[in-house]
Amino acid sequence: MCHYWRSPCSHRHKFQTRAVNSRGELWEDQKETRAEHVGGPWNDRRMTSGAALSSVPEVWAQDRKARGAFFTPAPIAEFMVRWAVRNARDRIMDPSCGDAAFLLPATHRLAELSSAEIGSNVGASVGAPTVEAAEVAAEASPAIAPIVPSEATVPLALLDASSASGTEYVPHVHGVDIHEPTAMAAREAVAAAGGTAHVTVDDFFNIAPSSRFDAIVGNPPYIRYQGFTGIARTRAREAALRAGVSLTALASSWAAFVIHASQFLVPGGRLAFVLPAELLSVNYAGPVRRFLFEHFGGVELIMFEHQVFPDAEADVVLLMASNYGGRTDSAIIRQVPDEAHLDDDVAPLHWAPSDPTEKWTGLLVEPEAQATLSTLIDRGLFNSLSDWGNTKLGAVTGGNQYFALSPARVKELGLSRRDLVRVSPPGSSHLRGLELSPSGLAALSRAGKSTWLFYPKEPLSRAAAEYVEAGQRAGVNQAYKCRVRSPWYKVPLLAVPDLFLTCMNADTPRLTTNSAAAHHLNSIHGVYLRGDITELGRELLPLASLNSATLLHAEVTGRSYGGGILKLEPREASVWMMPSVALVTEKADALRSVRSTVSAKLAQGKLLEAVTCVDEVLFGSTGTLPAQQLEAIRLARESIANRRTRRGRKNGR
Repeated sequence: MCHYWRSPCSHRHKFQTRAVNSRGELWEDQKETRAEHVGGPWNDRRMTSGAALSSVPEVWAQDRKARGAFFTPAPIAEFMVRWAVRNARDRIMDPSCGDAAFLLPATHRLAELSSAEIGSNVGASVGAPTVEAAEVAAEASPAIAPIVPSEATVPLALLDASSASGTEYVPHVHGVDIHEPTAMAAREAVAAAGGTAHVTVDDFFNIAPSSRFDAIVGNPPYIRYQGFTGIARTRAREAALRAGVSLTALASSWAAFVIHASQFLVPGGRLAFVLPAELLSVNYAGPVRRFLFEHFGGVELIMFEHQVFPDAEADVVLLMASNYGGRTDSAIIRQVPDEAHLDDDVAPLHWAPSDPTEKWTGLLVEPEAQATLSTLIDRGLFNSLSDWGNTKLGAVTGGNQYFALSPARVKELGLSRRDLVRVSPPGSSHLRGLELSPSGLAALSRAGKSTWLFYPKEPLSRAAAEYVEAGQRAGVNQAYKCRVRSPWYKVPLLAVPDLFLTCMNADTPRLTTNSAAAHHLNSIHGVYLRGDITELGRELLPLASLNSATLLHAEVTGRSYGGGILKLEPREASVWMMPSVALVTEKADALRSVRSTVSAKLAQGKLLEAVTCVDEVLFGSTGTLPAQQLEAIRLARESIANRRTRRGRKNGR
């Protein structure tokens, strides 16, 4: 009998293809210049606030999401600047400044600090550094505009609160941008605010670092590795390597920005960046995580319960790293609902990973739950999916609409069985139960799903040859994956897997027994069980995997996307916690006894009730896990999963 457990608390605009200059004239962008920087679409800086959208030409707003350009909420930029800029003498840089989303609040912050110091520290030397000091710094890094005070700027020592001399403090801020019109817009915006912006027009990675700045702030471009190619990626990786950090070819653009920007800080300097939450979860960010611990005396991360970039696909964190040149073995974590609560007094969490290169996604899991997961592994009750077998990506067709066919389409084309192989239809919504059986696959066929894959044998039948010719006329053979294989129409297939593993999930990853002997496409993964445990794994592992410990570990091991989706890649799946072979063998009869009940609950969409049944078998009946520890795991999983799904709702609210 199952006792169901229920929760107790059931800006930026981008000058890319077309833009309008400061005189309102339409002009064409220099695409080759931009492509050289990023090897693809360049993510310009973000605007200060969404309110500014009304002044942005419609041509920019319409394709903003397609270009990966999203507005940085003003409260975020202002909060980060307040944290980073602490003295009117601070020198500030945004290495991807765009149209001054961060330089504007930095200008206001410097002016605010100078006004405060006029009243309390008359005689102090506040403001831009001397011309001599600026010239020395310029020699060290000529690509950065020298910090030279304007003629109207005088040392604060010469000013007092009632000065009538006509002189005034002028804040100086610094930036880098690849695009001259954008840099011009930044200079004009800062000038209108009463400051001076020294903006260098160049690829940031072309600029040799020198320790000149007290604070570096901004929101680095976020370009995934698929678009971050060519000379742009080469420059970025070389810049990171000069700092002693080796980044893989899979690293997105922001990773090298963090490393390179840090080299411009003076000892004791501060770095404040908006970064994708990939910082916490992806393997390629491991060297960045280690770098932060080894080069800063303080590392603080602010995470959001709700999505603060509602149109973006990626979640963000705020990185605030202080005391450059120091070291730390822990990070301070604060979690707030959204940007309106950044100043809330939230109790911080201290995160001290044993190895900073490992993923930090576990930092949101309560210590008691973490300790329980470790105990299950230490006792041999749980191990990883790799102990059961290997997880592999599905086949990449290069065009599912052409290659994946419904029975009706097969009949229309006149294809025969020798031209086809059985395939699990694209997607994974049909894999939410314990098994894909032959009858289940037949039902999908009757429903018009694409259960056949075009995979013709040689020599081609007449119908297959005609379909190949039709594909060529339609240009299917020019798709990248088709273009690089021979013949283009032969999809490289792996052997039929024992289990399917869903990789994109709204609730939790699922294992499903492949009794239909179907091949798999790249919308799911295939699991190939070890020979000696194949029969046991096919029968019981999908069922046994529906337990609270495995569900919690999926949240820790996988990565969360802005839509509330939990993604599990093969490398991550290989370390995903599973009941051990020994535990499943011991509990085999009890698992079989609840199989029909669990299947029914899954069919009804009652995942947690199904999990409760499995928990009772694995943990409850023989006291494998005390009730208090099991409850801690359940609550931890609920907390982290709810956080993920909340951020997936529209506007994150």
